[in-house]
Amino acid sequence: MKEFTREKKFKTRSVAGTLAIAATIAEILSAPRVVILRGELGAGKTTLVKGWLQALGAAEPEEVTSPTFTLVHEYKARKGRVYHLDLYRLESERELAALGLDEMAAEPGALLLIEWGEKFPSLLERADAEVAMAPLEGDERSLWVRWRD
Repeated sequence: MKEFTREKKFKTRSVAGTLAIAATIAEILSAPRVVILRGELGAGKTTLVKGWLQALGAAEPEEVTSPTFTLVHEYKARKGRVYHLDLYRLESERELAALGLDEMAAEPGALLLIEWGEKFPSLLERADAEVAMAPLEGDERSLWVRWRD
């Protein structure tokens, strides 16, 4: 696996802070990218995606929900498509292959934001970046972003 070459850490104390940090991360990790979003249930991954999509002009935060049951939500951003995936319910590489990730990633300017992607070695191999989130106290979150230039 290719190593990540860049890293940045953030800390937020509120949902509003997470949304604001998401806008900064959206600038750092511009498309095309395959991004793994790591963190336990309730860590704030979907909240981060809400802010990211808002920064890209794809959706307002209240329009964004987790694709836990649908697996993929697709958004039209100013400069391409954003795919928000939640792989929590998938158990095999075969199920993953059926989603059509290759087609999504091949689209010009596509950005794939993938929750629970670390479950699949094939995704870890192709990821351009990772964002890890960890809850601290209350609404505080620690965020760690790693990427390749």
